[in-house]
Order: sequence, then structure tokens, then C-alpha cells
Amino acid sequence: MKEKIIKLGIGFVTGRPNACNIINKYYDKILQQVKNFSKKIDITIFILYDVSYQQAKKEEFYKIDTKVYKEINIKYITPENIEEDKKILKGRYDFSNKEVNYILGYGHAKGRNTLMYYALKKKIDYLIFWDDDEYPVACLKGENNEVVWMEQNNIIKHLLSIQNADISIGYHCGYISPIPYIELNQEIDENIFKKYIEAISNDIIDWDNIKEIMTKNNGVTYADKKIAEGKGKYEMLGDENGRKWVAGSTLCINLKNIEKIPAFYNPPDARGEDTFFSILLNDCKVMKTPLYHFHDGFLKYKGIMSGKYPKKLRKIELDENVGTRFLKASLGWIKYKPLLLYIQNKKTYEEEITKMKDYLKISIPKIQAIFPNQDFESILELLEQYDNGVEKHYKEFLETNKVWNKIKSNICQL
Repeated sequence: MKEKIIKLGIGFVTGRPNACNIINKYYDKILQQVKNFSKKIDITIFILYDVSYQQAKKEEFYKIDTKVYKEINIKYITPENIEEDKKILKGRYDFSNKEVNYILGYGHAKGRNTLMYYALKKKIDYLIFWDDDEYPVACLKGENNEVVWMEQNNIIKHLLSIQNADISIGYHCGYISPIPYIELNQEIDENIFKKYIEAISNDIIDWDNIKEIMTKNNGVTYADKKIAEGKGKYEMLGDENGRKWVAGSTLCINLKNIEKIPAFYNPPDARGEDTFFSILLNDCKVMKTPLYHFHDGFLKYKGIMSGKYPKKLRKIELDENVGTRFLKASLGWIKYKPLLLYIQNKKTYEEEITKMKDYLKISIPKIQAIFPNQDFESILELLEQYDNGVEKHYKEFLETNKVWNKIKSNICQL
């Protein structure tokens, strides 16, 4: 009997050419991991690039080394591919133009949906999402505060978890959020900064976590040694509402169970794609898998990809680029916070959104003073806009998943 080959996809939804560096630096370690696996693995790396994200040139996303092409299938998803598949869905399966645009295209959520769509077309069994600012290593706090580094077998760990699950999700260490280090009670009053963080907080970012990271570790999240060693896999049972919160990277999806997998969604120009994906995972078996990705959120440690491991992880200085990154993240979070609050509890929505606005009115002037060249004052206007549009965005969230279910019912015919 012919041995079943596992078809594994690794997906990059990217607006930064750093994705090419990650592929070039880690392709050999990917191959080493699967070489001794119990079953034969066929790997395809999908690259969906968006030149509008940071105005990078198209050519910058094609800098994959020739040796990588010889060892691994590389599949670019081009604008031409997307337009052709929109025509197929409209012409062959009677989708409307509005429906295909819910799923196929660019952006945080739509990009992930597009990548899942192409992985399904290629009959991929398991798809791992890998962000363009993450490296498969763990940073641990050692003696004298020197960092101890441990390489992570991210591919194998996911493969071992996902075969009997719907979702496998790992851990993050390093600079896991784009919130820079701020000296509390010197650069800003702690209570004021707390109000800002609580206003923009979500399922992953909260004040207690941010404060601990800043006061104890200079803004760095260190890995747990046992988890970094691959110990402690468990099934997530969800919060009090049964929701199983996952992040968008070091995330593995079992496409053989595609009927249980929801679509990603975010309000226009917002973040939150993994949040609204998570909300619909109640009936999925989600495994928390013991592996880390180091999140280089400010792209200050790209040398890690070449094995240049720093002995210390420094505070992220409050320069122009850091301010821009922090503002962009804040705007992305603010744009999806109203919908998150609305879905969580419609009855308390007005109360929660009013509290959020009050906290921002108090805290934004102080944040603006720290970053005088950034427009943090625009946040309140945007919050008002997305508050007014919350019911529309809720309908889009539901409609996106209806369209996704319709695509899934036809995908085997494509």
C-alpha cells in the first residue's frame, strides 16, 4: 500500500520583505525537522505579499535563494491569481462580487482567508501561519540576567499536535507587543498609562501583563524553560464563555477538518483578525503546543536569524520609528475594540464604550506629549467612527463566515 504523504503548508501573509530573510535562513532547519518524522512530508511555502503595507517594491518579495527553490515548493499568490479566482467563483459557483471580496484579497484577515483558500485548492493537510517578524527560538532569563537561547522545533511540534486536533497554537516570547518600554511615574504617571492600556486592551493585551513586563523585564517577555523544552502540551478548554483565544502566528490549522474552521475577519483597516477567528472556535479542539516564537516586534534583532544571539535584550528606545509602530498598533486595536465589546456583551456595550472614551480623553494628551511627532489625538475621532459603525461591522463579520462556509462547500470541486 502506498504510504500517505502529509502535505504541509507554511504561510506568510506579509507586507515586509523580512519574510524572505526568514525563509532563506530557516528553510534548512525546516527540512531537518521533517526529515526524521514518522511520515513523509511534502512542504509548500505560500507567500501572499502586500506592497501597499509599507510601500515595499514587488521585487523585494522575490528574494528567495535559489537553493530554497530546489528543496521546497514556493507558491506566490499574486494579484493576478486572486483576480482569476474571483472570476472562477463568480462564473462557476454564482458568487457575487461583494461575496468574493469578503474572502479574497489583502489585509490582516482577508490575507489569511486567501491563504487558506489557496492551501485548500492545493489539497494541503495542515497549514502553519508564520509572521514576518518571528523567529523559532526561545529567550530565557539566565544568571546575571544574561539571555539563554533555545532553538525551537516549531514545525515538528505543530505536526505532533495537529493530527488529532483542529487547531494548534504555540507561545510567544521577546517583544510580544508593539507597546514600547515607558518609565512609569517618570515619563508618565502610572495611573494615566494604565487608563490608556485598559482603553485599548483586548484578549491578549492587558494592564497587569504589560506592567509586569515593564517593571520586571524592561519590556521583554521571557520563555518558560519547561515549555521551551517541549513539555506541557494540553487542550484549551476556553474561558468562562468557552472561547479559546489564539494568536495569528505560530498557529496551525487542520484543513482536513475545514468544516469546523471559521474565517478571519477584521473591521476595515483594523486588526483583530485572530480575535474574531477565536470567537468561533468553541466547537474546535485547540491544542496549546509547547513551542516558542521570538517576536521581534520592532525588527531590532534580525541577527538572530543568522545565529547571532544577544546576551542582553535591551529596552526599546522611544525613537521616531517606535512611536510610529506604537501609534499604528493603537489605531489597529482601537478600530476593532468596539466590535469585540459588542460581540462579548451587547447589553453592556454602551457603558463599556463610554468608559473607554473617558479613559482615552484623560490619557491621550500625556501619550501625545511622549510622542510629539505622532498623531495620537486622532484615536478618539476614529473610535467615534468605529463605534458608529459597530452594527455594520457585526453584520460583515457574520456575512464573511456565511460566504466562507459557501466556499468550503464548493472547494473540493475547484
